[in-house]
Amino acid sequence: MGWRSCSRITILSSTVFAATICAVHLSPGGFLFAQSSNNEANTGTTAALAATRFDFATSSDSTFAKEPMIVEHPSGTLFVSGYGWEDGPEQKVAKLWKSVDHGKTWTSVNVGTEADEAVGNSDVDLAMATDGTLYFGTMIYDNTANEGRQVSVGVSQDLGNSWHWTTLSKKRFDDRPWVTVTPDGAAHVIWNDGGGVYLSSTSDHGAHWSSPATVNNAGGSSRMASGPNGELAVRIVPTSASGRGYDEGVNLVAISTDGGATWQKRSLPGHRDWAPPGVDGGSPRWVEPVAWDTSGGLYVLWTELNRVWLARSRDQGVHWDTWKIAETDALAYYPYLTARRSGELAATWYSGVASELHWEACVIRLSDGAVPQVTRSSLLTTDSWHMSDAIIKAPVRDTAGEYLAALFLRDGNLVAVSAIKNAPAKRFGFSLWKFNLPH
Repeated sequence: MGWRSCSRITILSSTVFAATICAVHLSPGGFLFAQSSNNEANTGTTAALAATRFDFATSSDSTFAKEPMIVEHPSGTLFVSGYGWEDGPEQKVAKLWKSVDHGKTWTSVNVGTEADEAVGNSDVDLAMATDGTLYFGTMIYDNTANEGRQVSVGVSQDLGNSWHWTTLSKKRFDDRPWVTVTPDGAAHVIWNDGGGVYLSSTSDHGAHWSSPATVNNAGGSSRMASGPNGELAVRIVPTSASGRGYDEGVNLVAISTDGGATWQKRSLPGHRDWAPPGVDGGSPRWVEPVAWDTSGGLYVLWTELNRVWLARSRDQGVHWDTWKIAETDALAYYPYLTARRSGELAATWYSGVASELHWEACVIRLSDGAVPQVTRSSLLTTDSWHMSDAIIKAPVRDTAGEYLAALFLRDGNLVAVSAIKNAPAKRFGFSLWKFNLPH
């Protein structure tokens, strides 16, 4: 079901939203691990921030993009990946689209064939090097056995026109690949298989990849990020192997300053109510984000009931400062975090369920000696649904994944991407949300 040829498909709709933002000033203070000092936010004045949504959707489920990921090429070209299908043949080849007009229109990208190892029907990730090399991590999931089977990575150095694919692992329970690129151009991929978290790296644009090395011998690969001096941070959580594995008490960030040769395991602030798959009592959790800013600040984001928390470390995870950046009217879950300049981050999360399911975005700015400022969107909704009952078949709003990816653009603005899955309306694709930020 992978797109073998490029065909331009016009955006079906463009909608302008007036979102309300809130400038939140947080009291000074911090969190030295095991000595908690949680900061409360004081709400300031409100203002209006315009966001524009561009919908890329067709009546074919071949354009469905669950858990879409987005990156920007140095030329300004945008790439979005995703996966999934509804009623058509099962996806075999990885899906990718690109836009050369800032997300107004999109074309499918020919990433290759099964014979080229360009396979994937589940979790994806994208990473862009400063020289324009695009890395595309994919996964194969056996929907009959309900388990992962393979992790692959594709590399393109010419805006997606040609690809070189490598199978990094082909083991039972392979799960959740993530890709990052360090400033020296080296690329790194992590994944898990229920028996540990693994890393493979390349320093020659994917011509050769290192043999898998163990990052941690338990837990799942929840997210990975690279720092300004080549540091790597891998967020490791209890759940693994597509929900088949659960390692009680594994909740950490692993730090490497030597390209993954050695790792330091760091504890994290905050409380997270993890529960084994199929056991009630835990909040929805899967992807727990981690990010570095350009000054070497390391950040994690998480939710506790209806609160969203941010922590920063300036010493590679030894000590942490924490702030509550948001409260929601309902349970908050599935956070996402990205960073760029020193002390500048963007986050997204979901809250509520069914008719009350919403998502929010915010921009966070932290300066030395000053309190953080949080610019928060109003409640937004996605066009993604599932059928609540096989008999009644009533559509219920759905997240279509476990995160909503956000990205700072080269022009200084922010975008986010969400899935479109609306079978009754025959709409499948993704929405690109643009937030114009003050510069």
